[in-house]
Parts: sequence; C-alpha cells; structure tokens
Amino acid sequence: MADNLLFFTELVSMPVFDLRGRRIGRVKDAALLPLVHASRIDRLLVGGGLAWLAIRFDQVRSITLGKGIDLSDEVLVPYHDDEYLLRIGRDLLDQQIIDVTGRKVVRVNDITMGILPDGDRDTLSVLEVDIGVRSIVRRLFQGALPPRWIRRLQEPIPPNSISWEFANVVEPDPLRRLRLNISYTKLEEMHPADLADIVEELGPAEREAIFETIDSEVAADALTEIDPKMQASILESLEPEKAADIVEEMAPDEAADVLSELEEKTSQEIMHEMDSAPQTEVRELLEFKEDSAGGMMNTEYVALHDNASILDAMSALKGNENLLEGLNTLFLIEPDGRLGAAIPLARLFIASASARLKDLASETLIQVTVDEQQDRITELFDKYNLLTLPVVDEDGKLVGVITADDIISILRRK
Repeated sequence: MADNLLFFTELVSMPVFDLRGRRIGRVKDAALLPLVHASRIDRLLVGGGLAWLAIRFDQVRSITLGKGIDLSDEVLVPYHDDEYLLRIGRDLLDQQIIDVTGRKVVRVNDITMGILPDGDRDTLSVLEVDIGVRSIVRRLFQGALPPRWIRRLQEPIPPNSISWEFANVVEPDPLRRLRLNISYTKLEEMHPADLADIVEELGPAEREAIFETIDSEVAADALTEIDPKMQASILESLEPEKAADIVEEMAPDEAADVLSELEEKTSQEIMHEMDSAPQTEVRELLEFKEDSAGGMMNTEYVALHDNASILDAMSALKGNENLLEGLNTLFLIEPDGRLGAAIPLARLFIASASARLKDLASETLIQVTVDEQQDRITELFDKYNLLTLPVVDEDGKLVGVITADDIISILRRK
C-alpha cells in the first residue's frame, strides 16, 4: 500500500505535534468544506483536553503514517460546529450514500484519502469511499494493531470502493443541503428504473430529499417505476406545489392512479396546484372505476381524420414528439366522430408518401368501451397480441388507449 494514501481509520487518533514537537492532541475527526473544495480536507478536529481544536489545512506541514501530523502554524482556535462542514466521522462513516455508477445504495465503512504535496506542506484529499471487506478489517483492528500491520492483513483481500466523484451524499435538511453544496444532478442522468430502485432502498426522509430536489420530469419518470404505496408516501411528504409539478409530468393515467392512492384531502390539494388542462384530464379519469377500461386508459394518443395521408401522419408525429417513445399505433376518426381504424406505426415506413392511412389499417378493429372489465381487457391483449387497445365511449368516440405496459404492470401486481 502506497505511503501517499491514508485511511480515515488511520487518521483518527493520529497525534498532532506543534512547532517544538510537543503533542497537542489526537485527531478526532476531519471535515470537508464542499462550497470551497469538493474533495480537500479543510479541517482536522483535534481533541485537546475538554475542548476540541480546529486545524486548517494550511496549518499542516507534514502527514506521516506511523508518526503523526506536524504543524507549520500553531495558532489554533476552538472548534465550533459549522453547518458548512461535512464531517467524515459524524456525517459519512456508517451512513448510506448512493453509488452513482453502480446504481445502488451502499454503507460507508471507511474513507481513502491521498496525501498530496502542496508547496511546502501536505494536504489531504478524499479519493474513495470504502465499502468492502478490507474496510471492515481496518475497522475491526482500528487502535488494536499498528496501521502498517493492519495494511499487511488486508493485502490478500480484493479492494471494494467507490470513487468520491461518483458517491452521492443524501442530506434530508434542505438548508444544510444547500450549505454543503450537495447536488443530485448525477441521479437525474440515471435510467428512471435504476433511480426508482435506489429510492426504494432509502428511508422516508432521504426519499423526500431527492424528490424535492431533482427535476420534476425526472421525478415523474422515476415515480412511475416505484411501488404504488411508496408513490403515495413520497407525494404526501412533499409540498403540494412540488407534488403537483411532478404529477403534471406524468401520463394522465399514471397521475390518476397515484392520486387515487392518496387521502382525498391530499389529492385535492395537489390537483388544486395543477394547471387546468392536466387537472381536468386527471379528474375525468378518476371518475372511472380502477379496474375498468376507463380507469386503465391513457388519454394521450395521436388521431387523424379518416382521409389522412402518410404526410399528414408524419406532420402529426412531429407535433407530438413527447409521445414518440411509447407510440406504436395511430387512429383514424370518421366524419361523425366515431373511431374508424387503427394503423400500426411501422406500416408508415413501407408505404409511399402519397398513400392514405386507411389503406394501411388493421383488418380487424379491436376496441373496448370505457366500462369493460380488467380481466376481459387482459384476455384481448393475450389473444390478439396487442400493443395498444383503443377505448371508446358509448357513442363509439375514441377517449383513450390502453397499452401493453399497462397490462404488464397489472400482471406484476397480481
């Protein structure tokens, strides 16, 4: 193990010497000042009798494993708790953090730091969060054996650590999160399903911290991947304004599903904060029974007049780019407003630009009314290998669609 590396378990209890070589105490903790530098240890906290002293990084001359820390400046001040400091021992050790690259929640066993020369002094920089058996061995023998002996003991064990750059601390307190410069932007880059898995491993306060901070669209995508009961718990923990921002980004059917899990008062408070258009859609869906086609359907779809051409379809698709990821069927509406045909989207790419959409329609139009029951709908998807099932009202007018992922979600819950 290189001598330019130092573990937090080795730093703790390391003696600190003044300019004359007299020991003034031992290290009790170390702290980062994230607003100034993301990885440099800014303060060493030293226990000297009844009081703790704070040693700034620029007051350290050298750091030597097995010997101690020599100071270049011994004008020290008492330590007072500072909410801008992220303390290793108090705030990180044994705490849960998020491994952004591994997409999981891990527990911190130790911290690896680098001893870096900076002019005529040594500084400490956090390099990795240690989560494996090696770090457990160091914790087990901490203080019982000399550091170099412990290093020899751990050599046969494979290392298991996370680069500090990819370790995301979760801080529930919004004010302290701001002071510590903690951001969840890296979580926003994850796949919604991975973010959902992480959220489900955290406690209620940590879940709230993430959802009240990340982008509303990202939050909506992740929320749809979470267990319905936990969805309700998360929304209930948020301010109505923030919850409404998230719900507005969800598909109307998914928004209606999650709001139906809430207490009536909470649900109404959230909808009151929503814009009028999405609020109206959600209220209409909430009027249907949950296990009916009306309760299962989504009101986002693309429909055109029955004489539409391929060019009309392409224009409609460009105007609904937000639906393209899950879109596989277009619908034609007859002059009287009734649903006339369903066109598989893939057929557009093998037809001439002048072709009419009705010539590409499925031979049999399979549809259900808003009061059709869930079991019958599941049978239709299975029997006809459907990807999308249109839902019509009593007059035969298209009011929504049920997609295969809706059926998969239902089957998973069963």
